[in-house]
Amino acid sequence: MSSSANFDRIARPYRALEYLTVGRKLEQTRLHFLPRLETARNALVLGDGDGRFLASFLAANPTMKATAVDGSAAMLELLRRRCSRYARRLKTVQADALAFTPATDLPYDLVVSHFFLDCFTEEQLHQLIARITPALMPGGRWLISDFRIPPGRMHLPAHVFVRSLYLAFRILTGLHVTHLPDHAGCLSAAGFQCVGRQMFLSGILTTELWELKSH
Repeated sequence: MSSSANFDRIARPYRALEYLTVGRKLEQTRLHFLPRLETARNALVLGDGDGRFLASFLAANPTMKATAVDGSAAMLELLRRRCSRYARRLKTVQADALAFTPATDLPYDLVVSHFFLDCFTEEQLHQLIARITPALMPGGRWLISDFRIPPGRMHLPAHVFVRSLYLAFRILTGLHVTHLPDHAGCLSAAGFQCVGRQMFLSGILTTELWELKSH
C-alpha cells in the first residue's frame, strides 16, 4: 500500500472496528472460497492484517506454506501471534507491497489479498500486479475480497458507505486513496480470468477467484 499510510495505530482495535461496522460479513467474505484452496502449496498473502484469514487457511491446509507481506509492523506481530502454531510453514515480510520483490525460484500457486487492493490507485494496482505475476506459476490463482458499489437501488447507499470508509481511513491511517480501483480490469489486462465470484451484503462485498491463463 502507499508508504504514507500507517496502519499500526488501528492494528489492535481493527477486529472490533470491523465487527462494529458490518458484523461478521467481512469474515464470511474472506472465508467463502476456503474449500476451493485445498490444493494450494505455496501462497503469497498480501495485507492480511491481524491474520485471522491466514490462521484459518493454514489450519485447513496442513501442507501449505505461506509468505505474509504487510507494511505494518503491528499488524504483522498480531498475525504471527495468531498463526504461532503454524510458524514452521509461515514467513513474514514487513514491506510496502509496491516495493516487495517476490522470489521466482519457487513460484507461488496462489496470491491472496482480502480488502487490500482498495488501498491502491489504479495506476499503483497495475504496478503491483506486474510485480507479483512473474512469481505466480501458470494456472496460478489470485483470491480477492473487496468492497464494490453495485448498480440499482444499493448504488447510492454503497457509494456513501465506501466514501465514509475512505474518509475514516484517511483520518486514522493517512491513506490518500479516495475511490475503489477497477481491480477486475487490471487483472484481466494482466492475463487473469475470473473463475468464481460471490457477493455479500446486497452486493457491497465481493470475493473473487482469478486464474492466470496459460500461454
